[in-house]
Amino acid sequence: MFDYTFQWRPAFEALPQMLEGTLVTLEVAVASMLIGGVIGIALAIARDSSIGIARAIASAWVAAARNTPALLQIYLLYFGLGTIGLRLDSMPSLLLGIAFNNAGYLAEIFRGGLRAIPSTQVRAARSLGMSGFKAFRLVVLPQLLRVTFYPASNQMVWAILNTSLGVIVGLDTDLTGVTQALNVLTFRTFEFFALAACLYYVLVKLVLLSARALGWRLFRY
Repeated sequence: MFDYTFQWRPAFEALPQMLEGTLVTLEVAVASMLIGGVIGIALAIARDSSIGIARAIASAWVAAARNTPALLQIYLLYFGLGTIGLRLDSMPSLLLGIAFNNAGYLAEIFRGGLRAIPSTQVRAARSLGMSGFKAFRLVVLPQLLRVTFYPASNQMVWAILNTSLGVIVGLDTDLTGVTQALNVLTFRTFEFFALAACLYYVLVKLVLLSARALGWRLFRY
């Protein structure tokens, strides 16, 4: 028989703590995107490289990141490395695990973006005396960011949601970790996790709206 009595007051009283956890969630997601983005560009270039070992390493990274669970990747960093004497705390394990995962997905996004840019543009830049790096920085990279901006913003959403896996390795400062700690103290499971779900929803919507506004401002011409 359904006899549960909802008590929302404790959840709303704990809202400031949960908002602090939301900020940590956002910080981890942004940091993982920055790290993953840099690595992802390198992997995308390596996958189309003429150097066999570079192609092999990049392909292995992408395959591992895209075809294994993000939780398993975080477990390997937190528990797996500990078995060989390399111990990482919860936060670095979560951050590096999500960055590893992001890099694999972003590599494919960037690879598609690179193939969408005509190679004649690079040849034209080189004919004007630009070095390979300068041609990439001034000609290829701006167009690459334009082509991949919106797909990458979807990956940002994935990164935000993946931060919730930190609770599995003992992280208690992000939104899910704070919510779990409050749940243990109050046993108001439905109320706290329902409020946390709303905060995740609002955060994701704000990120997508911000990305849309930023994209319109940067790439409207």
